[in-house]
Amino acid sequence: MLQRTTPIRVLVAKPGLDGHDRGAKVIARALRDAGMEVIYTGLRQTPEMIVSAALQEDVDCIGLSILSGAHNAIIPRVTALLRERNATDILVVLGGTIPQQDAQFLKDHGVAAIFGPGTSLDAVVQFIREHVQSKSTAV
Repeated sequence: MLQRTTPIRVLVAKPGLDGHDRGAKVIARALRDAGMEVIYTGLRQTPEMIVSAALQEDVDCIGLSILSGAHNAIIPRVTALLRERNATDILVVLGGTIPQQDAQFLKDHGVAAIFGPGTSLDAVVQFIREHVQSKSTAV
């Protein structure tokens, strides 16, 4: 198995009208502490802004934190933009208050994992490492 020679690059974003970003900042710090390069875009990002930043920064993963309940509108738009830009190789993960009944819809739209409240930081780090690593060695 080939080893990755560059750090995993993750874009962390708060889409929509969410005004609370403590969780996103905690995740960003945990990913940095785990050796990943993190680009944090801040609050109130549009899907277009997120995808544009992800492409400009050449990220391996987009981590979205959504507390507003707008996930069923935002996620399909983000993943559609990734498809339009031929960037479906970017892993998309989601955190926040996501109702269980919405999980399958979001996964059907390209979300690789949903991390709810109480998920350990190690679990998030491990998931991203495993899935980005396997993506980079599948070439």
